[in-house]
Amino acid sequence: MRVSKNIADRKNSLTDNPNVMVSTILFLPSSLLPSSLLLLPPHQSSKLTKQKNESFGWHLQFLTIIGLSISTLCFAVGLFADITNPSPLSRTLFTAKNYLLLVAAPIELTISILYWGLRTIDIALVVPPDLPLPPLPTDIGFHLVPAVVLSLDAVLLSPPWPTSPVNTQAPLLTLGLSTGIAFGYWWWIELCYSHNGFYPYPLFGLLSTVQRIGLFAVSGATMWAVGGGLRVLYAWVNGFETVEAMEKTKRARNMGEGGKWE
Repeated sequence: MRVSKNIADRKNSLTDNPNVMVSTILFLPSSLLPSSLLLLPPHQSSKLTKQKNESFGWHLQFLTIIGLSISTLCFAVGLFADITNPSPLSRTLFTAKNYLLLVAAPIELTISILYWGLRTIDIALVVPPDLPLPPLPTDIGFHLVPAVVLSLDAVLLSPPWPTSPVNTQAPLLTLGLSTGIAFGYWWWIELCYSHNGFYPYPLFGLLSTVQRIGLFAVSGATMWAVGGGLRVLYAWVNGFETVEAMEKTKRARNMGEGGKWE
């Protein structure tokens, strides 16, 4: 698929001069919408709040909250990259934001897939039966908005890889990262369970140890697959020529700055 010159120029500017104020706009719905929508009446939220506030691991037992925390950090770093542009710090922050995006987007997509899939099967698998169901706007704010916004950022507003040229070992690196995150979360909830005597999601209590291993293996594979899917979508939307043009521009700039030409 041929990429237009305008798209190529836009992508090159994202790498060389990260003046992307759109990340500021995206920051608001992705991080503030979920918290602003969590306006449950006191009689509905007090039991959940008290239990989680006093338990080991706090609200960070929930994969949803962990994902939102990483997403908020990702867009906050992007916001500061915009604010400090143009400066060397801005470029550093923009690169850091892209590394965070490499983690945040697949995590949020995986959370959305798992949550809405399990919710469709039986909502009691993800929400304890003695707790009130979240209002639909809140549910969407927590479990859909971040995935959509981060996917748009990854495909339309970011380079294909945090560094240039694109790492040839990207599939293996992301596979290791996804697997590590999945089983790291398993270790974390088991640690919380050893202190609290309950799991954050009812599903975990219904599964045996072997079944939980299988669940987290599938979750890690899902995260890896959606990350790869984003890179494929990036190439389909922007064209492979965009990636090549960005790498040539980066090489030329480095050679010019170093005074050495190939």
